[in-house]
Amino acid sequence: MNHVVSDVETASIPAGEMRGCNAHSDQPAASILSTQVFTRLMEADSAAYLSARHIEQVMDAVPQHMFILEPDGTLSFMNRAARGYLGPIETIRPTERLRSIIHHEDVDALLSTYHDAMTHGISVEGEARVRNRNGQYRWFLHQLLPLHDEDGQIVRWCGTRIDIEDHKGSKEQAQRENLALREEIDAMSMFEEIVGTSPRLQALLARVTKVARTDSTVLITGETGTGKELIARAIHKRADRANRPFVSVNCAAIPRDLITSELFGHEKGAFTGALQRRIGRFELAEGGTLFLDEIGELPAETQVALLRVLQEREFQRVGSNQTIRANVRVIVATHRDLPACIEAGTFRADLYYRINVFPLEVPALRDRREDIRLLIEYFIDRYAHKTGKRIRNIEKQSLDRLQSYPWPGNIRELQNVIERSVILCDSENFSVDDSWLSTAQRSSRPLAQEITSQEKELIEAALAECKGRVSGPAGAAAKLGMPPSTLDSKIRALKVDKHRFYTN
Repeated sequence: MNHVVSDVETASIPAGEMRGCNAHSDQPAASILSTQVFTRLMEADSAAYLSARHIEQVMDAVPQHMFILEPDGTLSFMNRAARGYLGPIETIRPTERLRSIIHHEDVDALLSTYHDAMTHGISVEGEARVRNRNGQYRWFLHQLLPLHDEDGQIVRWCGTRIDIEDHKGSKEQAQRENLALREEIDAMSMFEEIVGTSPRLQALLARVTKVARTDSTVLITGETGTGKELIARAIHKRADRANRPFVSVNCAAIPRDLITSELFGHEKGAFTGALQRRIGRFELAEGGTLFLDEIGELPAETQVALLRVLQEREFQRVGSNQTIRANVRVIVATHRDLPACIEAGTFRADLYYRINVFPLEVPALRDRREDIRLLIEYFIDRYAHKTGKRIRNIEKQSLDRLQSYPWPGNIRELQNVIERSVILCDSENFSVDDSWLSTAQRSSRPLAQEITSQEKELIEAALAECKGRVSGPAGAAAKLGMPPSTLDSKIRALKVDKHRFYTN
């Protein structure tokens, strides 16, 4: 059977060459054409092969990861950088391959990104962690773009991966430092230093000095406005962690459904409104100190998570199962009676014993009256300097009123009264409007102080009857119908000297 040359084969050979074959060969023209077409096709394949090899060599020279995917997502090529980082890959099936090298928290989002690219024929990019041949993960920026033929059809996909681990680390560190700096600046508006020489304050500062150099958890108690955060900062500044962040969280100021995310962070999509990953306060305080003010306001589920951090020194972001180690010194504070909260079922007993490692009680301002004049002078000087005023004297009547006032709002209330008075002061003599104090005194005196006074009298009467004994069937706690731990807490809070009731 004679060989038939197709139109395609004939069209690929110039007419002059066809004429030359007929004139100078004893072979049939069709046979000669068939041989030449085969040779041309071989040469074309060889040229394409060489071109492909050149492209591969160029891709191998690129320091970033590069790879080629077929239209169905099958991997057909990886450059030297990618092969060296990943090592052998057991499967080339698209989904299995990605799940074997991409961090489990990032793989679904990356698969979705790749799917969008292949569905819509568009270029995409996304961030995801990639495992190296030693099992360690680094952050990469992943890019995928389509490769088209002459007709505009997608024939393959070219992918790249750019290492952004150092950028991610520096960005997160910057976030930590910026937040810590903002909080330091905000804190300056409340107190700048501890002022006072009273014995109770000096005893407290002596204990602060002793505990500061340790990593022990500290529980600071005291009424609202006594300066509990100031004491926490004093501990941090005297600690080995002083050059690391001090991060403060007011647990009462954050909605209950957001406090866990605020402390431990969350992943993108962890809950409605979680549009991106957020670093929590524990991560922001890494290496430093985390101060949890008003810890008695924590909801039950957050108490469990906090207990785990204190016990295991690790936590997980909301929406993640990745464990993060925590190198953080924790200081907590509250104005609440935590033992009473335990009895009421609103605070976990195991968490209380975990945080009550080194308790510090900040005295109320009325219990350190020796410091009131020093504080008055300190705040006058501070606010006069801010307002550009020159105040030389304090009216005796105003000073007497300030020193005799009970200060239910403690130092914070005193600070506010002094600031207001300095603003209104038009001379070198400082004075205070008596109505501010009398109004505050009338509004703060009534029922709460009456109840406190009556409660103290009842406890003292029970202790006297039980000869100072608190617990046991014949103790004052049983007589008053409350747990011994609650009575002990009230004795401390009301400053009852139970020892004076002891008799032989």
